[in-house]
Amino acid sequence: MSSNYLNSVEGLVKNIKVNQSNGVNSTNLDLTFCRSHDCNVSVFDIGVNMNKTNGILKTVAVKNLMSKLNNSFNGAKPDRTDLILSATLDNNNDSTRRIRLDFPSGKTNPTQPHCVFWNPTGNEWSDEGCNISISDENHTVCECNHLTAFSVLMSKNDGRKTDPTLELISNIGLGVSICSLVIFLIIESLVWSAVVKTNLSHFRHTAIVNIATFLLLANCSFLASSNPETLSDSWCLVLTICKHLFYLAMFCWMLCLSIMLVHQLIFVFSPLRKRVFMFLSSILGYVCPILMVGSSYVYYKYTNQNYHDPKTCWLVYVKLLVGSMHAFLLPVGTIVLANLFSMVVVIVTLMKTSVPDSSKADDKETAKGILKVVIVLTPVFGVTWIVGFIQLIMSDSPMYNVIAYIFTILNTFQVREELFKLITVSTNTIYIQNCLIK
Repeated sequence: MSSNYLNSVEGLVKNIKVNQSNGVNSTNLDLTFCRSHDCNVSVFDIGVNMNKTNGILKTVAVKNLMSKLNNSFNGAKPDRTDLILSATLDNNNDSTRRIRLDFPSGKTNPTQPHCVFWNPTGNEWSDEGCNISISDENHTVCECNHLTAFSVLMSKNDGRKTDPTLELISNIGLGVSICSLVIFLIIESLVWSAVVKTNLSHFRHTAIVNIATFLLLANCSFLASSNPETLSDSWCLVLTICKHLFYLAMFCWMLCLSIMLVHQLIFVFSPLRKRVFMFLSSILGYVCPILMVGSSYVYYKYTNQNYHDPKTCWLVYVKLLVGSMHAFLLPVGTIVLANLFSMVVVIVTLMKTSVPDSSKADDKETAKGILKVVIVLTPVFGVTWIVGFIQLIMSDSPMYNVIAYIFTILNTFQVREELFKLITVSTNTIYIQNCLIK
């Protein structure tokens, strides 16, 4: 409706027959006409400059409409002026047109302005044919090679340039992780028959192999999309879906592993049956991620919202609870909290095994066991991803880059250590059970 209204206003302005009037000004609309060759006018404090050989330049600025238009442009939001400026040129045959727009700035750092125009065909903002010539604390100057409805969007955090060192660490870490995961899966295939002699070991190694497999696929998809500018939109969408699906599946299998461990700790003498575990874990680890990714893609497609961002080949984050990114953040956050609870249960259970009259040596061994459990289970349960949520919350903080480095290092290089930790999970679980028996 807002798009149709904007088109109607533009059509009305275009068909106005101008005599000697210089324009009309009201509370929400400012209309100005320019007959000279060098047009330099102002509408609602927006400076408009254009050189032409003939014709009449009609410029109108509209208030309080921009926020009502569908906005899916790279997670950006309107500037505080909330102004849309439309320019039309009558009776003109110039082959090239260049208009210069000076918007008063309302940005707060760190933000990045985008000079955009409203594309009525796709009902979306676009920056094609427009670029920023000047941007500072006072104003944003846009230059465009066509005439239509213009405005400025402010993209949160896009003003923060990509750190090449962070990218290098991320790519190297992912490469190390991929190699480690491949080695681990090869080792698992070689020793599988020897390590799955009991139901408990079968459950554990099934979950671990699935975690490693989906993490490997997700990391490969992440590396394949590390240069989005070289990919077509179709491939970018495919890789976004792959990353979304594989990372969710990895976390779902982490949840399976944590549930299995807690069940074994609490119900020591009531072990899970193999058929029950495989059935439930298959639904949680395979079916649930597919349903979550498929439903989120259909929802954003049906509501004409962007499921992925072609500039990053990842999900779109607009603001809190707005954007397809939440189809990943909400389930992952829930799983991480559940796994964190499982860790607490394990630690509390181990602490209860230390009787009041136990010796200092026993207390020391218990403390070592708890520390060992924390070190092993933190990466396996994905608890380090909590740092990612802290990074999202602190996106406007000066500590953002520090948190970004910590998150990148923890979640790219941890797999190398995890290779050895996963192999020793069996020993640690047996140790936990021994502590319980004591």
